[in-house]
Amino acid sequence: MALHESGENYLETILILEKRNGIARSVDVANELNFSKPSVSRAVSVLKNSGLVTIGNINQLVLTDEGRKIAERIYDRHCTIKSFLMKMGVCEKTASEDACMMEHDISEETFDCIKKSLK
Repeated sequence: MALHESGENYLETILILEKRNGIARSVDVANELNFSKPSVSRAVSVLKNSGLVTIGNINQLVLTDEGRKIAERIYDRHCTIKSFLMKMGVCEKTASEDACMMEHDISEETFDCIKKSLK
């Protein structure tokens, strides 16, 4: 299944919120991404229909195994690219913003080379 950049961002945000708060709710995702609650609701519906997210017993967003796999891959890319950029002298804020854009578009080959250069 091909997932658009926005879907990857939602999954990554759910993962980050889980790590930070223990759970992720739609309202938390809306606040984190500065999106409207209806926009998040529509996106969550698409992710649910794609089998990437379920709704838990206290209405929290729960990543499925496949959703978690995608979220962790994107998050790893983000952290690695951010570290690489900071190592080159880019400030943390800019590195994080640039990594957010780059994480979706660079090839596996380029990403693997970035990862190797950090070791």
